[in-house]
Amino acid sequence: MPIGAYVFVHLAVNASVLAGPAMYQKQVDQIHALGDVMVTLLEWVFIFIPIGFHAIVGFWIISGMMPNVSSYPYGSNVRYFFQRGTGMIVAAFILFHLWQMHHIGKVLGGGHFDPDHAASSAAIVLDPILMKIIYTVGTLCAVYHLANGIWTFGITWGIWTSDAAQRRAGYVCAAVGILVATLGMGSLYGMSRINVPQAEAIENRMERARELSDGEMAAGAAAPRTQSPAERN
Repeated sequence: MPIGAYVFVHLAVNASVLAGPAMYQKQVDQIHALGDVMVTLLEWVFIFIPIGFHAIVGFWIISGMMPNVSSYPYGSNVRYFFQRGTGMIVAAFILFHLWQMHHIGKVLGGGHFDPDHAASSAAIVLDPILMKIIYTVGTLCAVYHLANGIWTFGITWGIWTSDAAQRRAGYVCAAVGILVATLGMGSLYGMSRINVPQAEAIENRMERARELSDGEMAAGAAAPRTQSPAERN
């Protein structure tokens, strides 16, 4: 559940680039306004640890998997096969994405995303056609793994057990998948439409405005408070 919520929020924030680099930068600034310590804590508690646990359990399940789609080409069996296959692809994609964009990838020559220049730095990384293909495939595999995983989760935990309940849940999960896929593809399309020099100019203005605002707040906090007449008396 934390991973699914994160995927939705992450792609929704990225899709805000469709409204322009200023809107995307504003969303990124709101996240980083929490501070480095809080952002790191949230990343580990709600993203890295759950994903790591999920990956370990997933690969343990896959290690005992015997593909039999050719012998039993039923819809549920095919979905199960693709659930495991997309899981392996998504695991590799997440590691690649972290190396490409997250600051922890800088030690290996990655970490190209700049939170102060969000749209322009992301657009530069995603400009090559190979990167567009990798991110399209990786995102769509993540969407399928999430949507079908929710459906499987409901069966495993006995939330929908009858044929009718499973059918209704399938419609809901399909709608969730379409929504999240739209956000993901919208964000990639928005990044491809970014004019990097114009985005950098907008981001530089916003960065200077933040610096001025932070400077004024710091000066206000450091300035001695003027006593009222009552206090002086």
